Amino acid sequence: MLRLGIGDRLDGCPAFIAEDQLAVPNTQLGISGNVVAQGYSVVLPEKLQTGKWNVYRSAQSPLRLTSRFPGNPEIGTLHDNFMHSVTMFGDCNYLGTRISADGTVGDYKWMTYGEVSMSRTAIGSGLMYHGILEGARIGLYFINRPEWIIVDHACASYSYVSVPLYDTLGPDAVQFIVNHATVEVIFCVHQTLSIILSFIAQMTCVRLIVVVDGDDANMPPAQVASILQLRERRILNLFVLRNLKGVVLSHDNLIANAAGSSLDVKFYSSDVYISYLPLAHIYERMNQISLLHCGAAIGFYQGDNLKLMDDLAALKPTAFASVPRLYNRIYAAITNAVKESGGLKEKLFHTAYNAKRQAIDNGRSPSPVWDKLVFNKIKAKLGGQVRLMSSGASPLSPNVMEFLRICFGCEVLEGYGMTETSCTITAMDIGDKSFGHVGSPNPSCEVKLVDVLEMNYTSEDQPYPRGEICVRGPIIFRGYYKDEFQTREVLDEEGWLHTGDIGLWLPGGRLKIIDRKKNIFKLAQGEYIAPEKIENVYAKCKFIAQCFVYGDSLNSSLVAIVAVEPEVLKAWAASEGIQYEDLRQLCADPRARAAVLADMDSIGKEAQLRGFEFAKAVTLAAEPFTLENGLLTPTFKVKRPQAKAYFAKEISDMYAKLRETESPRQKL
Repeated sequence: MLRLGIGDRLDGCPAFIAEDQLAVPNTQLGISGNVVAQGYSVVLPEKLQTGKWNVYRSAQSPLRLTSRFPGNPEIGTLHDNFMHSVTMFGDCNYLGTRISADGTVGDYKWMTYGEVSMSRTAIGSGLMYHGILEGARIGLYFINRPEWIIVDHACASYSYVSVPLYDTLGPDAVQFIVNHATVEVIFCVHQTLSIILSFIAQMTCVRLIVVVDGDDANMPPAQVASILQLRERRILNLFVLRNLKGVVLSHDNLIANAAGSSLDVKFYSSDVYISYLPLAHIYERMNQISLLHCGAAIGFYQGDNLKLMDDLAALKPTAFASVPRLYNRIYAAITNAVKESGGLKEKLFHTAYNAKRQAIDNGRSPSPVWDKLVFNKIKAKLGGQVRLMSSGASPLSPNVMEFLRICFGCEVLEGYGMTETSCTITAMDIGDKSFGHVGSPNPSCEVKLVDVLEMNYTSEDQPYPRGEICVRGPIIFRGYYKDEFQTREVLDEEGWLHTGDIGLWLPGGRLKIIDRKKNIFKLAQGEYIAPEKIENVYAKCKFIAQCFVYGDSLNSSLVAIVAVEPEVLKAWAASEGIQYEDLRQLCADPRARAAVLADMDSIGKEAQLRGFEFAKAVTLAAEPFTLENGLLTPTFKVKRPQAKAYFAKEISDMYAKLRETESPRQKL
């Protein structure tokens, strides 16, 4: 574990910083040394005697990376974290659901922290009763619901390793993961049970399947049991908790990340959070760990994204975590509604919006009259109580972030992280009203930028240092499971994780993601293309729900596949008097393609894309990119090789048409 403090050592050198190198004294931080301050970050030399001053740390903990919760240094594992909250908040609401045992939907019903603890013990004891030994892999194959969290707590407390299986994964992917991780027990629902049983013979490592919904009726024999049966079998066989030390390293990563984040973002036992982002994703898992530590209540959605707004209205959360795709839809829905209202209502909205923006820009509190007249109705869409929104997984447009801050009157923070860093690498600081960046380093890690010469990015660039983002600290994973080669590809000998993302340091020590190293390719004329950067620009286009930009070394221009926003395209068609039978026919209409491409060109010019970075042709897809059709990763990123194969004909047709239009020009 990396710790830097006065008298400690970093990279073999004494941790002393010379007086003549100081910029801002840090007596306010309670330390006797000095560091170069950048506002939200501080800069340290990578090698204290000979290295450049290129390592950035949080200004909140510059000389010692945070690895434990302040005030609770005894919490070192997920089990410790859970037991802390059971002791502190035993009678408080913890896990809530609207779905009754018979499948009907009503008000939220809650389990307390104490009740969850008892259920956790029952499940862990039931697994031991079945002879499941410590260190065994336990698969979770269903969407967010209380049982997911309870089983995960059982794994942490009884020294099992939880293996999330995305509920939308197909048979081949599930079979591979189960066999690769040697999963012995799978918790599932009836819906996913049939999938598992269809290829159970190919998963010889599986000893037990536990169904968490429904009753015992019609339960298949042998290795399948209901969760009720599992709990009952522990009544006469209650086993004491055990917490295997070999698992602590992984627990330590997660605790360190949550502890570092807690120095700035505060949760309270009065907070209510809605869980709908996949629990198999590190973003949601880290939110759960942080909220658990503070005794917050966590309500689960019904399982249907189309009913999420109804769940929000019923739960009235105070904290809301999401991804840009949903925030963009909220933005589009509100702006379209305002435009359609017209007249006095539209004018009132813009007057209120501009007044609040001006007040915020000048550091003043906006007048409450604007909330009463306009924005309280908008706030009610998310339950009316949200005080904190967070965004991750992909970049959030600055204008959307500003819009959310003004309309909902709360903190809206964007962060950057990855599974390999236990989630958060950097996050915007509370009170920072700027846009277009992902904030300062988590106090649990340090960040540096490494030169990428083939892309002309260097740490000496002016006015801002640029390079590949590298991270080090107690949040870094220990390696890829059974894959030493890939581990060495990303984790160097000095403990730096090479993320593959390109960033730059803005004034104040805030990080901005500008490019991606791994997915770059060359066009025929030799120009390097970073498609994800271009896709992030086009994501601001009103017609676009998702976008896949393609190019290769055989062609001199880019083409794009666009999954459209159906309602926006239909509204455009109505305004143009275009008739169509269904969305697929509208997407094939040359006029629709031309309108979308024109809007993409406009957005590209605003973002100052270079000429060769513009898509020269576009195909409109009526169906979105999904996990089911194999075009998205579980973290909702486009699978580029699969998208290329899926849209091979469309890509070929676009290039053929481009060549046809270019041939006459070449003759002229």
